[in-house]
Amino acid sequence: MDESIGIIGGIFYLAVIILMVVSLWKIFEKAGKPGWSAIVPIYNTIIILEIVGKPVWWIVLLLIPFVNALVGLYLIVLLAQSFNKSTGFAIGMILLPFVFYPMLAFGDATYHGPAGLQKSDF
Repeated sequence: MDESIGIIGGIFYLAVIILMVVSLWKIFEKAGKPGWSAIVPIYNTIIILEIVGKPVWWIVLLLIPFVNALVGLYLIVLLAQSFNKSTGFAIGMILLPFVFYPMLAFGDATYHGPAGLQKSDF
């Protein structure tokens, strides 16, 4: 019985990971970036920085403890805004990513350009 719970949990976990990768792949393609870059560690973060309009050196901020959490949250808000979604949608992306990332990827959202260029560059 205990093994079957672990197997079912593992299958569910794997399904969520695949859903998130496919969603990120589609989001990258909507933004005019190569979809395959969603599966390459670090490079996918660079692509997200390009999509939201922040400089590549911001990757250094993502290496600093505590700062990385704030910058990561800000990048999610900018990603939502880049697709003309509200801050409420961004909060959904933070709290329920397995629901809101697929909504962004497979819904009618279109890329409107980097939201980060409209604001100060930190």
